Amino acid sequence: VSDASGCSMIVLLHTGAAKFPQSFLPRARQAVRSLLPPAVLKGYGSIVSRKLASHGFGASMAAMSSFPPQRYHYFLVLDFEATCDKPQIHPQEIIEFPILKLNGRTMEIESTFHMYVQPVVHPQLTPFCTELTGIIQGMVDGQPSLQQVLERVDEWMAKEGLLDPSVKSIFVTCGDWDLKVMLPGQCQYLGLPVADYFKQWINLKKAYSFAMGSWPKNGLLDMNKGLNLQHIGRPHSGIDDCKNIANIMKTLAHRGFIFKQTSKPF
Repeated sequence: VSDASGCSMIVLLHTGAAKFPQSFLPRARQAVRSLLPPAVLKGYGSIVSRKLASHGFGASMAAMSSFPPQRYHYFLVLDFEATCDKPQIHPQEIIEFPILKLNGRTMEIESTFHMYVQPVVHPQLTPFCTELTGIIQGMVDGQPSLQQVLERVDEWMAKEGLLDPSVKSIFVTCGDWDLKVMLPGQCQYLGLPVADYFKQWINLKKAYSFAMGSWPKNGLLDMNKGLNLQHIGRPHSGIDDCKNIANIMKTLAHRGFIFKQTSKPF
């Protein structure tokens, strides 16, 4: 660097990009960021990106500059809705089963699994449940049982390549309830096995607290507020909650957060 602005390093990065091995570029980019004043860095950022694109690095370099490498190829965002009342009914049964397949490199949604589930122990939804979740009786009547939905989840996982041993994926939930309490509890009640892929997950509340230094007492609402994000859809809609989780994850990834498993092995 020949002057205080770091311009010579920028020129070096521009002219030498074609000769650099791609594995060296993230380190070179980080070195530039550490040396340049913020105002200079802001001005040159788009120039560097355009120059790298002209040398054939294109969209992959754009993705690398936006997100640090994650530990997983895919994040599977899940948020159940279940039968409920005040006082609580037992056993609770899953009535909405949504999953979003989030690409770990781009943090974009690539595929969606979404089904409603027919409850069998308490087949009639309570007014409290409908008011809370927005799920009305006609949305669950005649729908597949939990056993049938789990079979379709497995088919979807296979179709999406998520059962390939070389593909690293993990579920993400807002809290531990979905996969620590709700699914294993209902499966035990019905005598159904729990697939191994449901036995490890990331609790987004814990991930958020690691990244932001505060616990989101009110879950998604607090996380959206803390990150200045608009809440998507209605609270306690399973599919809308999944979209909010995905949006929060993408925002944290933009800030450099690396997601790690938070559940303990079964």
